[in-house]
Amino acid sequence: MPARNSIKLYIEDGYYHIYNRGVEKRLIFLDQQDYSVFLKYLSDYLLPKDEKFLRQQLSNPTLSSREKDGILRLLRLNNFADEITFLAYCLMPNHFHLFIKQKSPTSIDKFMQSLSTRYTMYFNKKHKRVGSLFQAVYKAILVTHEAQFLYLTKYIHKQALRSKGETLESIQPSSYENYTGKKESPWVKPDEVLSYFSKTNPRLSYKTFVEENDDFEIITKLIIDE
Repeated sequence: MPARNSIKLYIEDGYYHIYNRGVEKRLIFLDQQDYSVFLKYLSDYLLPKDEKFLRQQLSNPTLSSREKDGILRLLRLNNFADEITFLAYCLMPNHFHLFIKQKSPTSIDKFMQSLSTRYTMYFNKKHKRVGSLFQAVYKAILVTHEAQFLYLTKYIHKQALRSKGETLESIQPSSYENYTGKKESPWVKPDEVLSYFSKTNPRLSYKTFVEENDDFEIITKLIIDE
């Protein structure tokens, strides 16, 4: 029988919870560089590619061959800036969570194939291993109602936080600081979620929503398979 959420219903303009973990639950991020490379790949795919500028750079006689090779790689790289709206993420040592809206029914599948293949090639080369890095094909849950839409970001961001006295601090890479205004990454788009919360009343803020205690019953079906 196929694993839960391995059979995917792809729809135009659909919102999805995407997640995957390492094969045999092994670590997929071993150090800070691994996290940074994964995030760099996300920005490469999600930020608009200025092909005109890149081609102009190629004609610069002062560029080294290595710099030109880098530009050529960027020109060949797939780009999903017009296909994917990236709402939230969290990277954990042995798995990741992404919240994505796709424009066409094939956008997420192409994006995830590009991201997973590229990161696996990097990871295997760096850590001198071969074979699959991820447990299987990524899982995808279609978001179908408003509560699921909001509580999904809460679930994702909770993964990255831990208690520090009476407050929570981030211990894993995530988009939480993009939501609280402490960081700005142009490829992360929090505005649609934040429009449900107050910018002036702390009790009704997104930060309060995430950091309050609850039992997560409303998002049970969003939790990663064990």
